[in-house]
Amino acid sequence: MKRVLSIAALAVLLLSCGHKGAYKIPGVGSFDALVYTTTADSTRLFVKSGLDFAAADPSVPVIRVTDQTFQTVEGFGAAITVSSCYNLLKMKPEDRKAFLVELFDPKEGVGSSLIRLAIGGSDFTWDYEHPNGGRFTWCDEEGMEHFAPHELDVKYVLPILKEIYAINPDVKIIGSPWTAPRWMKLDADLKEPHYSWTGGRLNPACYQDYADYFVKWIQYFEGQGFPIYSITPQNEPLNAGNSMSMLMYWEDTRDFVKTALGPAFEKAGLKTKILIFDHNYNYDRMADQDGYPLKVYEDPEASKYIAGSAWHNYGGRVSELDRIIAAAPDKEIWFTEASIGKWGYRFGRSLLNDFREIFLGTLSRNGKGVVFWNLMLDEKFGPYTNFKGSCMTCYGAVNVVSGDYSKVDRYSQWYNIAHASVVVRPEAVRVGTEGSVEGVQCLVFRNVDGSYGALLLNDADAAKQLSLTAGKHSLPVEVPSRSLVSVRWTE
Repeated sequence: MKRVLSIAALAVLLLSCGHKGAYKIPGVGSFDALVYTTTADSTRLFVKSGLDFAAADPSVPVIRVTDQTFQTVEGFGAAITVSSCYNLLKMKPEDRKAFLVELFDPKEGVGSSLIRLAIGGSDFTWDYEHPNGGRFTWCDEEGMEHFAPHELDVKYVLPILKEIYAINPDVKIIGSPWTAPRWMKLDADLKEPHYSWTGGRLNPACYQDYADYFVKWIQYFEGQGFPIYSITPQNEPLNAGNSMSMLMYWEDTRDFVKTALGPAFEKAGLKTKILIFDHNYNYDRMADQDGYPLKVYEDPEASKYIAGSAWHNYGGRVSELDRIIAAAPDKEIWFTEASIGKWGYRFGRSLLNDFREIFLGTLSRNGKGVVFWNLMLDEKFGPYTNFKGSCMTCYGAVNVVSGDYSKVDRYSQWYNIAHASVVVRPEAVRVGTEGSVEGVQCLVFRNVDGSYGALLLNDADAAKQLSLTAGKHSLPVEVPSRSLVSVRWTE
């Protein structure tokens, strides 16, 4: 990877000889802080450099850390779909390990700590060797006695999870189903059977069976050594057009959670959190679904089982979260899916827009974590299920070139995940700041080990100088034009 340092950063490196800072860059020196920089023009791609404390320059604006505290953050990551795992397993073992270490190892890599799993199939559960295996649940035959792990998850997902957990056993998993088993579904009016992979609604007579389905899925993964941190009852509950989908209106979620899912988790002794909604800020423009999570929270018997809500950005604006927080400040906020793809993708624009709207937008609104869609796809956008409603032009956070599966192209989402993960560790607490710099957004977090992590985004066409201050120490930080900069330091 090409390393490009500013004159100011280079001067810091050259003057650091013999310095005993808390952070080391092998072959370079020791520093009081580590800085990671990615520019929209790609001249710097996650370039690592060092900084030392210095007296604040009175001509430079100051961003000062205060004693105010906000939410605890759990981390950042991407979905480990069957397709992602298929591609990873096509890599040479040494190449795959190097990639997974780079992403998940908190010491040798960036320390990504969240992943999302589909509960059953999705539009990225395809196996070229099993052309009929793209759509499935773990109980396709009627009757819960037929529940069993699906061969594609066993063949692809479990081996990759084992490798990830060997690197970072503290990774947290969020699970989401694209549909209930077809035999559990009725039509949209809840009148007739709807034996289809798409659309329909959960039959109220099957609430208990479906709750047991979740319990069994969670217990299976926990038995394999992979605790499930949270689940959502339905991915995109207002979207009946996905290649696998099911409508779950707010009334359905309320009734399912309070009468079956919550009590089933309680009876089984599960600690897995329940997050609801898992869909767009604009509620897919369905007026009767507006404020979906808030409507469910109004029922105390349902609300007591629900930790919070999960969100996607395919419609509406992140500012909708302001309304949710104001009405339900005790409920958690999570971002659980965003895609990039052939449609209008430009590295620099996606890099800055997604970090601004998704990462800073969610975290500044008490967000607990951010998860993107596919971790890894190939250069042909797949493998994907070849059904109506599947995304056939999506990129992964990284794309691997099929053939020998040795070349990995990092897209903007990889850099977004890396910038957040490398300085904001699991269970970090967002802290307040005073001061501002025109064109620059900044959030600061205090990690469990006492270190600080700052996330900065410069939207301006000119570089910005600032002093980042906590306690008695100040760091002279340069944020290049149109860039992301992450800083980690200890007082």
